[in-house]
Amino acid sequence: MIPPIALAYIGDAVYEVAVRQYLLSKANMRPNHLHRSATGLVSAKAQSRILTSIEAELTEEEWDIVRQGRNAKSGSIPKNADVLEYRHATALECLIGYLYSSGRHDRMIELIGLGIEYAEQQSPSPTKK
Repeated sequence: MIPPIALAYIGDAVYEVAVRQYLLSKANMRPNHLHRSATGLVSAKAQSRILTSIEAELTEEEWDIVRQGRNAKSGSIPKNADVLEYRHATALECLIGYLYSSGRHDRMIELIGLGIEYAEQQSPSPTKK
């Protein structure tokens, strides 16, 4: 068994790549807008909300992984997130890392897609200038 923090480490990277792929699939985004949009989906606050939005879709096994990730001690909390948000973000990353490492890529993509869809629905529509 891979430790939860190690799963979160790989899950963080996999999640960020998935977000970047999603953003690149949208039409004509400028690099600065891509970066801001990505940051809005990969922040601890966003990941915490995404985890909450997909909770009903998780299996019992996935919930066990989420609990392990949420309870894992990571050392330090970033200054732009509170402890609860950070732990939930770590739990989401742990779940993604677990699904990735166990070869359950279809399930991982499904959950990431649901989370991004939720986050996009919650974010304000960009205004044209």
